[in-house]
Formats: sequence, structure tokens, C-alpha cells
Amino acid sequence: MSSYCTESEMDMSNWSRKHLLGIEELTSDEIERILKLAKFFKKGIDGDPIRTDYLKGKRVVNLFMEPSTRTRIAFEIAAKSLHADVISVAEQSSSLTKGETLRDTAMNIQALGADAIVLRHSSPGSPLFLSRIVDVPIVNAGDGAHEHPSQALLDIYTLQERWGSLDGKKITILGDILFSRVARSNFWALSKMGAEVTFAGPSTLVPKQFESMGARVCHDLKDGLEDADAVMLLRIQHERQSSSHFPSLSEYTNIFGLNKDRKGWLKEGALILHPGPVNRGVELDSELTDSSQSVILEQVSNGIAVRMAILCLCANPGSIKGNL
Repeated sequence: MSSYCTESEMDMSNWSRKHLLGIEELTSDEIERILKLAKFFKKGIDGDPIRTDYLKGKRVVNLFMEPSTRTRIAFEIAAKSLHADVISVAEQSSSLTKGETLRDTAMNIQALGADAIVLRHSSPGSPLFLSRIVDVPIVNAGDGAHEHPSQALLDIYTLQERWGSLDGKKITILGDILFSRVARSNFWALSKMGAEVTFAGPSTLVPKQFESMGARVCHDLKDGLEDADAVMLLRIQHERQSSSHFPSLSEYTNIFGLNKDRKGWLKEGALILHPGPVNRGVELDSELTDSSQSVILEQVSNGIAVRMAILCLCANPGSIKGNL
């Protein structure tokens, strides 16, 4: 990546997007601007004295209707690091359990003075739905099997920290592609940044229809790994499947699990990514999860700076001055 920028070198006052709903709608320039702002905030996380009070006096509500560890905590830390007041709401503690609609929940959150809503929901398109109802920014923290934009942004940020440019790099995304919002968002992000993307896994989870997006589809693990500069493992999304797409979990692991015996199929120096949670011993064994090739914890750490950039741009873009 290029050298760190200072606040005086940035200008987000002309950022035009109120919401972050998905990666597919972003341009490569918009992605670069998010990542550049994330680099600025990463300086502060690493200990450099920078200004971070861009959301002072703002209220950010995290509305998480699905379980989450990394994304929810990272958005909370990101908002608090920007000096925002943060309120986190889970489905079990909300009036959705009493029959209230998502629309009414969001309208009430807005009436209570929220300045931004970070939404995770099982229904694809739910952030777009809310963006047409409320007047405050909506940030998509994952909507069903549709998109997970902040995850894709932190993934490419992590790869750029290691490589600089992604142009011409080959990335294999391995596992449950059919039900994965991470796979879709990463495809759009990686492609827009010049990388070549391969979707690999069993044909029931990686149908040929993904070729229409521009991805290479592969049903042979060795073939999918041998030219990859990085491989991103995905867990099986049991919660989104109404029926089994393979005979058994052990059979999936036997054919498509990445373990120490198959490590030799990877290029020397190939990076290993995973959005979490990792099902150790299923899609990825512990030895590789904890190996020097793994950047999984770097992904988690980088999620804070990236989400700080997202919140700042959506909730208060004019607060950062200068020239980007």
C-alpha cells in the first residue's frame, strides 16, 4: 500500500454515499478512498497521535438480528473510537420477539435519536429496505446470503497491506459459495481491484451459474489451489440450508478440507484467509489456521480501522478536510 496519509491530505467532504449497502454498487475509486481513510485510522490504532473524534455527539445503533462476534464487536469499537455513543441491540432483546416489524423497529430507533444504524439481518435486501424508510445512514453488516461489504473491505485491506496492489493476483474462495454473502462481496471487491477470482468447492455449493458473474468455477481442490496467491476458506452455512448439499460433513472435509497434507498444493508464500468463525478440522485444520501463512487475525484487527472509515464516511463525511 502507499504511504500513510495525514488528515491534511484527505478530503471526504464530497463523499456522496449516505449508506453502505453493498460492494457491487461501489466503484474502484470509492473502495480506494475507504481503504485510504482506513489507513489513516490504522495509524491511531498502532499508537500514532491522530484525531479520531469525528463522530463526537453522534449516536450509532448496532441492530444485529443474527449472531455475531467479530463484526458486532468491531463496529462497537470502531464507533467508540470515533467518540460516538453506541447502543447495541440483539433480536432476542428487541420488540421483534413481540411481533414488531423491522420497519417499525427502525423508525422507533430513528425517533430515539440515532444518527446511524448498523444492520445485520437474515433477509437479503433488508438494509436497502430500511434505507428507503429512515432518514439516517444504514450500514450493511451482512444481509442473508446477499452481501457483507465491511468484511470484503477489510479482506482486501489485509491483502493490500501484504502485497500493495491486488492487480493480477489470483484469489481462490473455497467452500460454501452458494449461501455465502462473504463470497459475493469479496468477488466484487477483488474484481474491482484487479484480482482474478476462483470459486472452488463441491458442485452443489459452487454451481456453474457463478461463471456469469465473471468468476472461474472449479470443483477440484488441487486445481483450485495450485495457482492461487491467496485462498479464502468459508465455513458451511448450515443455518441457510434447508437440505444437505453433500452426504456428510466428514466427506466434505475429506474432499475439500485444507489440511497439512494438502499444504503442498499451495504456492510458496500463499496467504490463508478466513472471515470466521473457523470450524477447525472441517474446512481448515488447526495447524494451517495458526500457521505463518494465515492472516486471519490480521483480518480481525484490520476490521476496526476499516469500519471506522465506513462509519465516518456514512455518518459525517464532511468532518475530514484536505485533499484525498
